[in-house]
Amino acid sequence: MKTSADTYYKLILIFIILALAGCAPLEYERKASKGAIASWYGAEFHGRPTSSGEVFDMHRKTCAHREYPFGTRLRVTNLNNQKSVECIVNDRGPFVSGRDIDLSYGAAREIGLIATGTAPVMIEYLGREDNYRKEIKTLSTKGPFTIQVGSFRDKENAIRLKEALKLRYKDVYILESPVGNEIFLRVRIGRYNNLSEAMNTANSLAYEGYPAIIVQTE
Repeated sequence: MKTSADTYYKLILIFIILALAGCAPLEYERKASKGAIASWYGAEFHGRPTSSGEVFDMHRKTCAHREYPFGTRLRVTNLNNQKSVECIVNDRGPFVSGRDIDLSYGAAREIGLIATGTAPVMIEYLGREDNYRKEIKTLSTKGPFTIQVGSFRDKENAIRLKEALKLRYKDVYILESPVGNEIFLRVRIGRYNNLSEAMNTANSLAYEGYPAIIVQTE
């Protein structure tokens, strides 16, 4: 009788483990991704802000990905030579069809990608640095609301962030705002009639690693 009870509880435990595994977030399900295509970027973007807000340093081991939250650590293996590099996601991209991950020059050099430009790779999820998550700021409690994600003097930087946000969010736009003798380009998302709707989108942005400031629509 005891053996039967032990077997019963073991089966229940296995069921719970499988159920919890089925509820795992997307980034944890994708432990390894074979058949991906990697490319690289470098001097053209060196010194410019990435989508996460960090300044791009082509010599650091970082990468751009369309889905993983900022701060995600990945191991990328070049399947042509089996060389691997660990890098951290701090940008969005690639924006070229048929490519799955953009490595910084520093990361690409580690796996022999510079000369070929692209290569088939395996991508492995290694975890995430939690300090990349952002806090939400609310500057107005009177609607309608919009969410500001960035503000730039440089038009190219504003457009690049807009294109990155459009990978996952709708109604992304740039608002030109004069401040003194300068024009600031504010990258914003949506128009919300109540604060709870704006907060839902802001929560998603903050988790992903974007700064999210809820302001009143101008």
